[in-house]
Amino acid sequence: MAYQVLARKWRPRIFEEVVGQSHVLQALINALNNNRLHHAYLFSGTRGVGKTTLGRIFAKSLNCENGVSAKPCGVCTACTEIDQGRFVDLLEVDAASRTKVDETRELLENVQYSPTRGRFKVYLIDEVHMLTTHSFNALLKTLEEPPPHVKFILATTDPQKLPVTILSRCLKFNLKAIPQELIVEHMQYVLEQEEVPAETPALKLIARSATGSMRDALSLLDQAIAHGNGEVLDKTVREMLGTIDNRDVVGIIEALVARDSQGLLDQVQRLASQGVVFSSVLSELVSVLHLLALAQLSPAALDDDDSHLLELSKQLGAEDIQLYYQIALLGQKDLPLAPDPRAGFEMVLMRMYAFIPDSSVEQSQLASKPPHTPAASRAPQSQAANSPKNQPEARLTTPALTTRPSAQSQPAQAAVPRSNPTSSEDLAWESVVNQLPLAGLAKQVISNSTLLHRKNGVVTLKVNANNAKLISPSVSERIKQALSQFYNEDVNVKFEEGEPEAQTPAAIKAQLHEEALSDAVKAIESDPNVIAMKETFSATLDPRSVKLVDKNS
Repeated sequence: MAYQVLARKWRPRIFEEVVGQSHVLQALINALNNNRLHHAYLFSGTRGVGKTTLGRIFAKSLNCENGVSAKPCGVCTACTEIDQGRFVDLLEVDAASRTKVDETRELLENVQYSPTRGRFKVYLIDEVHMLTTHSFNALLKTLEEPPPHVKFILATTDPQKLPVTILSRCLKFNLKAIPQELIVEHMQYVLEQEEVPAETPALKLIARSATGSMRDALSLLDQAIAHGNGEVLDKTVREMLGTIDNRDVVGIIEALVARDSQGLLDQVQRLASQGVVFSSVLSELVSVLHLLALAQLSPAALDDDDSHLLELSKQLGAEDIQLYYQIALLGQKDLPLAPDPRAGFEMVLMRMYAFIPDSSVEQSQLASKPPHTPAASRAPQSQAANSPKNQPEARLTTPALTTRPSAQSQPAQAAVPRSNPTSSEDLAWESVVNQLPLAGLAKQVISNSTLLHRKNGVVTLKVNANNAKLISPSVSERIKQALSQFYNEDVNVKFEEGEPEAQTPAAIKAQLHEEALSDAVKAIESDPNVIAMKETFSATLDPRSVKLVDKNS
């Protein structure tokens, strides 16, 4: 017996076997059970969602020898002949190949005659939008008032191309794209019946590539079985589809987080050596960014297969993910215009590397500094406040008032040089932290710590209870590597929980920021233009509208 492809072998024979179209099934079943039958039905939807299949099941329900019912017997002559595609009173017409008006008139000539074998004569016209205007005109009158023994079932993937006069004469049903979960579930059932072993991640890949079409999914499943020599494995399906695992793009995101430009290019080179399709890599990058945003919002929403993304989601800010996602989406549109796919993909990554949210600017600047550049210690408050270079420059902006302090008075770096530091031992803990290339949770933990002591290769830090909860093995390892690089020796890091006795780098930074902001507000209030506006318009200055920004930004 000749092999029958899965899409044909497992085509639904009854309404209960149709997947993912419950809103349409309920209406058809109720109409059949209550004998409230319309003379014309229009099924619209993308390819492979069940339009023609529903038309055949409906024709079977109308002509079953046991009577009109939503549950045809499937064994009578009418049912078996419809399943085999040879029932004389079911006329399946491909409108794409019969567009001429003469062919439409020829088709409708026999409408007036009673059915030969069945109870109803059913016209199933597929891709009806392909008919010409003259063909639609020839169909109009018959479609509006057909004989009682005739039913029309029209199917189309593009209902917008149908004339309004045709639409108004039909009951319209829009078939939806089938969700990936239902496609995976149906494929698992088919493979169980076919006794073919399969891996769930491979089926998810196929379902995603099918983009809502069950027929496409079963066709790809057929191909995957052949490609895997009787098995559906994740590795072979990825090779077949030219896709990659989301773990392959995690390295790219980690390089972005670490601001590691060379590591970013190394990741691209590694993917290129595997012969990947860069448009697929970009699509996978978009998917991973979506999963990271989902993990931040609700970690429980991730599947077990994606649990490895939870730690990475904690290292990124929500605004970073949103920016990367938007850049990647725009990159998908621009990729076909690039000289070659790899160059286009690299430009997308370099755009992500270059443009980062405002809240990440300071971290990226600190991370990009050489680890042993002599750091500046904090200047006394009175000296910083009285220095001419630290006087804020007042500027009026819309909608808020913004002040741009000079580079020497940036809150995180308000300092004067120490006198010729000779080693890292001479640096204050705040200066050490500011030079470490850390971000995310690791940056938060170490910024809210104080240095107790550094002895015998062990750095002991004190953190409060809230920040101690954020210390995971990966966070601890990142801090250890950063400190080892800074001190130019292997060190271990030990954390002690408790309230730090001295000010933490984060507290110092916040204090300096508040001082600079207060000075900026005073400078704006003393500005002659602002004073004139207050007197003329009885205006007041909202301190919350004053922001400190980098003068060079």
